[in-house]
Amino acid sequence: MKGKYLLIGISLYGIAFYTSTSIHSLQQKTVVIEDVGKLLPTRMKEVKSTQSTEELQNWVRKEKTISIAGLQHSQGGHTVYPNGTLLDMKSYNEILNFNPKEKTITVQSGVTWADIQKKINPYGLSIQVMQSQNIFTVGGALSVNVHGRDIRYGSLIDTVDSFRLLKPDGEIISVSRDENSEYFSYVIGGYGLFGVILDVTLQLAEDELYEQRISTMDYKAYEEHFKSNVQNDEQVKMHLARLSVAPKTFLKEMYVTDYVLADNQKKLSRFSTLNEEEKVALPKFMLGMSRYSDWGKDVFWETQKKHFQNSNGSYQSRNNVMRSDSTFMEYENANRTEVLQEYFVPVDEFASYIDDLRKVLEKEDLNLLNITIRYVEHDEDAVLSYAKDDMFALVLLINQGRSQKEIRRTEKIIQKMIDVTLDHDGSYYLPYYSYPTKKQLKQAYPRIDEFFQKKRGLDPDERFKNLFYEVYAQ
Repeated sequence: MKGKYLLIGISLYGIAFYTSTSIHSLQQKTVVIEDVGKLLPTRMKEVKSTQSTEELQNWVRKEKTISIAGLQHSQGGHTVYPNGTLLDMKSYNEILNFNPKEKTITVQSGVTWADIQKKINPYGLSIQVMQSQNIFTVGGALSVNVHGRDIRYGSLIDTVDSFRLLKPDGEIISVSRDENSEYFSYVIGGYGLFGVILDVTLQLAEDELYEQRISTMDYKAYEEHFKSNVQNDEQVKMHLARLSVAPKTFLKEMYVTDYVLADNQKKLSRFSTLNEEEKVALPKFMLGMSRYSDWGKDVFWETQKKHFQNSNGSYQSRNNVMRSDSTFMEYENANRTEVLQEYFVPVDEFASYIDDLRKVLEKEDLNLLNITIRYVEHDEDAVLSYAKDDMFALVLLINQGRSQKEIRRTEKIIQKMIDVTLDHDGSYYLPYYSYPTKKQLKQAYPRIDEFFQKKRGLDPDERFKNLFYEVYAQ
């Protein structure tokens, strides 16, 4: 009799244990995901990651709603959707083929630019177009169609030979300008809404030795400097500028770095070892001071300016120019975060645009930490092109609170800045927080309705979704 009760007890315990384990497993699958901006925490059904193409195919066929993520530096909900499945592509990261003679490389979408640089640097080759840091995945960079410091190759889309796409129905197709070409200009810069980019073949460039030419100037002189000394000088290969956000010189003083092809390229071997990030503490401390006081902003600007002036005439390889520091910018605060905005304005509009932008910002309480300026040539290959003219791209780093009140306050200021940008025939970049209105989106991107219509046509069940799509396409 005792044995009978013991058996029943063991059975009931087993059922209870199995049930509690199943519930715990389900709870583990339900997870809150945040991108780097930390303003859109989103509860998703589960996160899936694999190195298997077949597994990715099975998941795409079975899952109802999917979002795709790499490093999640997009800040506008592009990698999340409520109760959806997140495909984390970071482990899908093999280099599949490298042809030094043809200057091409084929990589899976989870590969980072740093991975590629380590592979190709010993062969004297370099990436044509990428972000100013090398920490990002190639798939993520394609999805937002990045540009960078190089001023001769255009946007990332110009360097792509082909890619393979895992469509919403589970079929895998090859896409290029000649094969399945209807996908090419939608998927690149398509924010993960048309399928999973599996792998991509990229054109590479020669690594080169550059001499840094540093100039300090008033913002009114920048247009002429760029046209005369950069755009019309084929020896200048890369370009970067910074505009002061320090109170004493607010939006008036600039320093500019032009990367000029060195006369003696035989010296390249002396500078070709890939740099690793060092001496993080001091710039991190200086940036930290600038977050909390006007005095800190003035000191940080003067320190930065002198540091770059002291590098005038120094040499760097192309690969090392494309490995700029990023660790010192990492920021953790329970109540605040840092967001990016990027505005594009025609070269001829720069000075008048800055004057109008300054009028707005002098009246607003916006904790603006940095403005970096790059150049991107007119390029409308992508349907959602941000470069409808030869443009200066201004990247703004903003420190803001996380409360709903602070979010709404920042939203109003950014909408004013975007209005100024649009008034100067400019546009803004889409990977960031969804502060712009739908009206502003349509003015900046006249083909946005066509883009969403194509998305619904190629993905009628809306299997691939994200918060960016939810905000603007509905």
